[in-house]
Amino acid sequence: MNEQSRTIQLAVGEAQVDSAPFFVRGMVVEGADVVHRSRDLGVDFATPKIDLNSLVHPRTELPPLLNTPLAEIIDFLVEGGQKLAQPGNPYVEACIERMAKVSLQPHKAIQFQFKLALDYLDRKVLWELVEQNFPNPKALDEWVPHNDHQGRRSFIRAFPPRLIHVLPGNAPAQGIRSIAWSALVKAINVYKMASADPFSTVAFLRSMAEVDPSHPLVQSMSAVYWRGGEESVERILYRPQYFDKLVAWGGGDAINNVMKYIGPGFQLVSFDPKTSISMVGKEAFESDETIAQAARLNASDVAMANQEACVCSRFTFIEASPEQADRYCELLAEQIRIDRMDEGTPRPLEMELKEQIDMLRMMDDEYAVFGRSDGRGVAIRSDEPVDFHPLRKTSNVVCVGSLMDAMKHVNVATQTVGVYPFHRMPELRDHLASGGAQRVVRLGEAGPSAIGNPHDAMYPLHRFVHWMANEDGCEDRG
Repeated sequence: MNEQSRTIQLAVGEAQVDSAPFFVRGMVVEGADVVHRSRDLGVDFATPKIDLNSLVHPRTELPPLLNTPLAEIIDFLVEGGQKLAQPGNPYVEACIERMAKVSLQPHKAIQFQFKLALDYLDRKVLWELVEQNFPNPKALDEWVPHNDHQGRRSFIRAFPPRLIHVLPGNAPAQGIRSIAWSALVKAINVYKMASADPFSTVAFLRSMAEVDPSHPLVQSMSAVYWRGGEESVERILYRPQYFDKLVAWGGGDAINNVMKYIGPGFQLVSFDPKTSISMVGKEAFESDETIAQAARLNASDVAMANQEACVCSRFTFIEASPEQADRYCELLAEQIRIDRMDEGTPRPLEMELKEQIDMLRMMDDEYAVFGRSDGRGVAIRSDEPVDFHPLRKTSNVVCVGSLMDAMKHVNVATQTVGVYPFHRMPELRDHLASGGAQRVVRLGEAGPSAIGNPHDAMYPLHRFVHWMANEDGCEDRG
């Protein structure tokens, strides 16, 4: 094993911890100055000490990517994706091994998500993303002239922003996606990695630096870790003097923490916690074939990525009697337990969740539980949603008289809604949008979204940029 692929082991007392290096504007920073503990599994890892000055790009200096044509940026991203995809990439291999120790997701699931993430660096995907977000993509490269109906002349520019990204720990692919998004808007970036994934974003950036360490894209990127809420870092960095916007992914605690820093000149672009659901109509019970199809599609939306992502279905609202729903739950639990993606052995359920599910088994007058609470898949039938958050391949199937009755459970935290049968989407979508939901899809297609579509009810790249206007007077006034 060569030096690059070697997992650096650092002795701290009697424990052995993995190194989580930083990437700062093209440079890899190694060190074991600080030992942290991961949030989910309580695993230690070591990082260098943060040099805050190195993370700040003075506003007196123009962004490195400002005058780099968008076409060249996309060429570089594509070439970086090819580097990442190379068999035996030492940074990726070491990253996967380290992540398997701190992530709730199985080793094979992490590998699968790395492969899936490469789709974000496809040339057609990148161009389509830009074209969907910007009516005139030329604004990313130049000052675009515009004359209004009164003859006033202006020039408009989507100017490169200065962004801090608070990355999630439940989706390794998000690092690549964030790199691609911020590169397309030519941003200056600091990525704050999560304790459940303090490795992947640096692995991606190191691979891109292999293409050209002096490229303006590489020089625009920094990835570091600090404990969320650490005021000695955040009260300095989270300022409009240094950054325009904070792009925050993550749970409620993470979002609530950053809110206190938001104010004039420092905006929040929040991808806050979401819950996705499924809606299954009475048509599912027309035949053995339709109920089996609905259960299979439903299970796909529940089980993907070990049910860690926001798009994963947690609750299924079904037009059914308790007896019909029990039949459906039995099939659903069987389908959830099938490892379609070869993700490997899942993490066991946390004790509190396991006890809650097992308690419901004893309340057979109100609930019915199918499958086993072992982290491989379980379905719970009830008349009202359970009062806990379904995790680790757990689906709560809620009986309703009509799918319209489920609308009271839809709110602004509802992200994706999978519908069966598919032809019922048009009758539901206005009501879902009014309730606050952001996306409606065919059941079984909650996974990768259509390229360039709104995400969390916004066009992210359009929100990222600093829109600047140069008004040049009225032409007929000289």
